[in-house]
Amino acid sequence: MLKNPNFNANKTMKNILVIFTGGTIGSSVHNGAIDTDEKTAFLLLEQFKQRYPETAVNFTTLQPYQILSENLSPRIWTDLIHAIEKAQPQNYDGIIVTHGTDTLAYTTAALHFYFQSPNVPIFLVSSHLPLRNPKANGLDNFSFAVEKILQEKLTGVFVPYRNPNEKHVTLHQANCLTSSPQLGSDFFSVSDVSVSQKMILDTPLKAQFSEKILLIKPYPSLNYEHFDLQNVDAVLHDLYHSGTACTTSQWGDNYSLLNFITRCKSENVPIYLAPALKSQDAYQSTLELVNSGATMLWNMTLEAAFVQLSLLYGNS
Repeated sequence: MLKNPNFNANKTMKNILVIFTGGTIGSSVHNGAIDTDEKTAFLLLEQFKQRYPETAVNFTTLQPYQILSENLSPRIWTDLIHAIEKAQPQNYDGIIVTHGTDTLAYTTAALHFYFQSPNVPIFLVSSHLPLRNPKANGLDNFSFAVEKILQEKLTGVFVPYRNPNEKHVTLHQANCLTSSPQLGSDFFSVSDVSVSQKMILDTPLKAQFSEKILLIKPYPSLNYEHFDLQNVDAVLHDLYHSGTACTTSQWGDNYSLLNFITRCKSENVPIYLAPALKSQDAYQSTLELVNSGATMLWNMTLEAAFVQLSLLYGNS
């Protein structure tokens, strides 16, 4: 359990909108299987009130859908955004969205890019274990979000998350957050990432996300001939941690990203590369990619890049 925050320093009643969407934080265990449970969603508020019974806060709840976040589609982001807008966020001091951990970084980026500069803070709260498990971090993450709404005047989209082996909650900026490493339950933010990335369009943004962004991850022996570019709005190519990918034709033309970029250009499919940190020196392969005609999305997480492209092409 976290050190008790000073919820009662400000006795003014605060109004918080809590949107339950499922995920592990809204799940229970039955016969060895973890799955969403409508009743479990409200367990979070029960646990909070038991731990902090004197907190001056009024919770309003919504439950627009209940899914495990691995089953998420960009269409879910549209539903979530519409639910937030319909609830008139200006009537609340803060918004908390419960969410699964698998696609947490993507939904966080979606809310960041769509709302741009929300007037009230939006927090996405997750749990690495179901709430009835005494080791779960969900209540700590939720309590931290409530504390921030009560004590600070923040604007933007945030993720409060306590890594399971740590005693403190870290507040992550929306588009700095990366997905949890495989086989782990920790979350981290990427340094040197701009937190002020905005989308400048000629018309107001609509909550429309393209489902035709092809995301390709690099690995040894990646053969690009397996990819069909028909019905693709754009390609986002992931890079190794040093901002690189295979640029040699030594193993055959179909194994070189440079040749695949040429193919994308010939088929009029834009191709973007991320993540990579812009620096004074770069690997030769990175320089070749930059000069090849692909668009390098500098200083941007892969999740933020994917969501921004999905929103951009969904609006165009």
